[in-house]
Amino acid sequence: MTTWTRRHIISLADFVPDEYNTVLQTAASFREVLSRRVKKVPTLQGIVVATLFFEPSTRTRNSFELAAKRLSADTLSFTPGTSALTKGETILDTALTYLAMGTNIMVIRHREAGVPLAIANEMDRLQSQVSVLNAGDGQHEHPSQALLDLFTICSLLDPDLPRLELLKDKKIAIVGDILHSRVARSNIWSLTASGAEVHLAGPPTLLPKLFASWGMAHEASPGVPPTRENSPLAITHYPLPMTQGKLFLDWDIEPALQNADFVMTLRLQKERMTQHLLPSLREYHQRYGITRDRLKLCQPNVKVLHPGPVNRGVEISSDLMDDPQFSLISQQVTSGVAVRMALLYLIGSGKA
Repeated sequence: MTTWTRRHIISLADFVPDEYNTVLQTAASFREVLSRRVKKVPTLQGIVVATLFFEPSTRTRNSFELAAKRLSADTLSFTPGTSALTKGETILDTALTYLAMGTNIMVIRHREAGVPLAIANEMDRLQSQVSVLNAGDGQHEHPSQALLDLFTICSLLDPDLPRLELLKDKKIAIVGDILHSRVARSNIWSLTASGAEVHLAGPPTLLPKLFASWGMAHEASPGVPPTRENSPLAITHYPLPMTQGKLFLDWDIEPALQNADFVMTLRLQKERMTQHLLPSLREYHQRYGITRDRLKLCQPNVKVLHPGPVNRGVEISSDLMDDPQFSLISQQVTSGVAVRMALLYLIGSGKA
């Protein structure tokens, strides 16, 4: 594994293959730890991990907190509704308060894009050595979810040595509300880096043409994390020049699913929709919902993923969601703890 030098994990836009493989193989070692009777190691003993979640979360927050505890770190949990934010304190002042308490790693989720990066920049300005991990910011990115998706798929292909190159030339369809999905944005970076053929599918209102400039902007400014302003993630129907992968847009679901090896379906984020972007949930399911019949277009051993929470009977049929022959959803949740242990270990092991 390569030597890890990254202090913060804000975006996957500038991740390189060695970093992906380091995360995957570190997560594999922690997966073994989690299979033991005593599921705890002293790796981050004495390290303080604060989960600063400014918007609701079940899987991500609990997964990070459990991962920190499995590594023997001390944890601090932040709840905005009972915090000094209700008295007028700023987000940055909240972060500085946790810094003064001796926090070493801040795991941050916020409904606005750019908040984790702003806090990371402030920590660097203060030369604090604090690491910031983006647990989802607005419509920007969700790196740990994309990494656990990657780990889930690669572990299925090779349980002993999950690695990026296993996905080369695999076809992966990402279906649903891509416009509002930070998970989709992070998954596009990781999956195209692997050399997979990635198809985005959804109604035009949730997958607009202006997505085309996203890959182009990254090529023009490599290493600069995309924002809603500099890269709207607009994909067209032709492949974009992104690293090793191939990226396509499909407004009809059938071409995206044809011979697909994996299907990622995304939640309709109704709370982020400020306009009437869909006629009805019923019509959406009829046109884009993942069902057993639609999976017949895919490879015989196709697997289905969903980052959760799931709107049963909308993005995916309820019976398919619970079918272990096709569904990897529970494996994603399990993988999340191992992957987040790996991320906390990689950015935190030099802080003791």
